[in-house]
Amino acid sequence: MPHPNKIDFSAIEWISPMPGVRFKRHVVGNKQLRLVEYSREFAEPDWCVKGHTGYVIDGELEIDFDGTPVLYNTGDAINIPAGEENRHKAKILSEKATVFLSEDV
Repeated sequence: MPHPNKIDFSAIEWISPMPGVRFKRHVVGNKQLRLVEYSREFAEPDWCVKGHTGYVIDGELEIDFDGTPVLYNTGDAINIPAGEENRHKAKILSEKATVFLSEDV
């Protein structure tokens, strides 16, 4: 029997909400952990105002903070507070990028 404090992402199905992105999600209370894979075809239709904390496992992406681009590479951490003042859009620069995220739900 698995331990309740261990999350086995290999046993979780992929969810693909739009072209260029798929993720595995584990929700506990008001937090979710997501393993996200992006490809170059990913394009956010709108500005995101949700908060994200995470880690770039592999790849390269650029996050545009309302006109100010910030480059994230393998090994970089992501810390984006929620709110309109931190609105952002991601663009994938490598063939694929894998990111681990912790978020409020």
